[in-house]
Amino acid sequence: MKKYRVESGSSFRLEHFDPNDTSAFKGGKQEALVALEALNKNLERLQELLFAEGKHKVLVVLQAMDAGGKDGTIRVVFDGVDPSGVRVASFGVPTEHELARDYLWRVHQQVPRKGELVIFNRSHYEDVLVVRVKNLVPKEVWQKRYHHIREFERMLADEGTTILKFFLHISKDEQRERLQERLDNPEKRWKFRKGDLDDRKLWDQYQEAFEDALRETSTAYAPWYVIPANKNWYRNWLVSSILVETLESLKMQYPKPEIGLEKIVIE
Repeated sequence: MKKYRVESGSSFRLEHFDPNDTSAFKGGKQEALVALEALNKNLERLQELLFAEGKHKVLVVLQAMDAGGKDGTIRVVFDGVDPSGVRVASFGVPTEHELARDYLWRVHQQVPRKGELVIFNRSHYEDVLVVRVKNLVPKEVWQKRYHHIREFERMLADEGTTILKFFLHISKDEQRERLQERLDNPEKRWKFRKGDLDDRKLWDQYQEAFEDALRETSTAYAPWYVIPANKNWYRNWLVSSILVETLESLKMQYPKPEIGLEKIVIE
């Protein structure tokens, strides 16, 4: 899946990634759903192994424009994994308590412990995205944060955390259709807020902010992947494939059982 990885120091542009792309999967939606089911079973096994071994830590970061599919990705990709070893951390507007501290304070508290897989639904990247686009802090403040974030993630990696960052890339037309669907469906209307329309007017500014953030913070130890996300089935298959491939590369092993267990007969 190297074609979707943002290489460190590259002249990365989002316009070079087609949100409708499905080229890495040789087949259609139905075949992908079958493949996804197999990947999910594999992920269940690997996540149990991660928890049992208690050695590695895994952090998955999800970022996207509004209606980009973060919740759907979590719901489908991680369906069936053991909740005792997987946790989702969501980051909304900082509270007054959080704003009284540095911007990474609330994030650091949510990173995974040994044997745990944590999914960030939004993340510390909001502090170089929203705050930039909405001019909540001066440029000289948010620009320094690229360096902070690289070093924060370097520290996590040095301490044994495997980091995968996914930008779910949708088109502006696809966002319009998804937002309209939320408005038209009474069961989904709760997801819509009027502020979504204000953010939509800032589409170009957000795209530029995402480009800079991904370009500045994609590293060998914490890579960004641009996931074509107009088609949910492809998005889910691609994220699952990268995640399973990464977990398999950790060469995890179950811990050795106590000596003599093979002789025990339970009556």
